[in-house]
Amino acid sequence: MIKHPPSAYDRTGGLVYFARMLHKIRLHTAGGLSADYHSNLGCGFDGRCCRLLGITYQQVCARVAEGGSNEEILEWCQAQGNRLNDEQILVWNKFMEKRGWRDEDDGSTQELEAYKAASGLDHRTDIVTFFDYYEVDEGRRA
Repeated sequence: MIKHPPSAYDRTGGLVYFARMLHKIRLHTAGGLSADYHSNLGCGFDGRCCRLLGITYQQVCARVAEGGSNEEILEWCQAQGNRLNDEQILVWNKFMEKRGWRDEDDGSTQELEAYKAASGLDHRTDIVTFFDYYEVDEGRRA
């Protein structure tokens, strides 16, 4: 059975994606994360999330290994790095929720289209963001 992380839309302390990153860390540590995810651990969206919080991916992994809820780990991250205000969370959420949509300048849209093609989803014009792609590719949405 393939184990997928939770939806990127799931929020912890108002922040999208964070719960997904932590779940991937937990699954990987337990040997249950599909190999498809391994190459992006600590980089891509994981890296962006860590940079936003002002901590390293290795610090997050070490903290996850100590245990605790997603909320406790987010609080720890903000105590060690950047404490986010409501506006920063709003900007992060809107940026992440739209990533891949009309991002031709940095290649993200092309990367999204490559992911779709590799998954046999290149015909799906309704998949316009990475979050959309995750939802369909991981079976949360038809």
